[in-house]
Amino acid sequence: MAICEGRSVIITGAGGGLGRAHALALAAEGAAVLVNDINREAAETVAGEIDAAGGRAIANSDDITTTSGAEAIVNAAAEAFGDVHAVVNNAGVLRDKMFASMSEEDWDIVVKVHLKGHFCISNVLVKRWRAQVKERGEKVDARIINTTSGAGLQGSVGQSNYGAAKGGIATLTLIQAAELGRYGITSNALAPAARTGMTEDVFADVMKKPEDGFDHFAPENVSPIVVWLCSPQSAAVSGRVFEADGGRISVADGWRTGEVNDKGTRWAPAEIGRAVEALIAKAPAPQKVYGT
Repeated sequence: MAICEGRSVIITGAGGGLGRAHALALAAEGAAVLVNDINREAAETVAGEIDAAGGRAIANSDDITTTSGAEAIVNAAAEAFGDVHAVVNNAGVLRDKMFASMSEEDWDIVVKVHLKGHFCISNVLVKRWRAQVKERGEKVDARIINTTSGAGLQGSVGQSNYGAAKGGIATLTLIQAAELGRYGITSNALAPAARTGMTEDVFADVMKKPEDGFDHFAPENVSPIVVWLCSPQSAAVSGRVFEADGGRISVADGWRTGEVNDKGTRWAPAEIGRAVEALIAKAPAPQKVYGT
């Protein structure tokens, strides 16, 4: 039996790239899919591919960055499929510039689409799922799959807006998992590396399709973990950030409290330098920022 049989999933930014790959993979495993994309024609094309393959899908182009838009998306999925069991927050945009050259508009649009977009649709769904549990006594087995990035986990030169938004999404995932487990909702995040419209300019040479052999950076390689996270099989996993590319999957090891130097009383400013030097000497070296 397909592992997402009977499940319905909303995927944002699903008109191409990773979102399209996720939509096709979920449909192949039995899920009914709402294909959301700002490009209505692209969303309809992907939904048509799913329908032609014998799956169930509808296209949608409502705005993920407003509560009203998110409500329209959720209502459309619930009306078409009867319920909503998962959301894959995938939509994104880039405005790459060095920090000193970045404009307010560059900052705002990236944070709005990535971070606020994750908030709006998840918030609408969580309120729906909570009501199912508290007001109607129904059992919920729901999933939030967020999309972070290595730029948010380790940083990336020229992407302070994108990295800050993606770092915020990773933290949002941890908080959602801590708060929502009581309702039967899990939240996990994925940091993918794949060849998409957002990466082809920056990483074109590294990610180009090989003439033969395994295509490591094909977006389809990332989708299996998304399908599994949307399925009932992942119910025991929440609050995790996964990295995935090619045939590789890993669980990211986030910020932790490191070695502690406790004087037992207040430090004098002149003493701090030596204390910090000793702490850094004992600490593992951080991963390098991308681009350095």
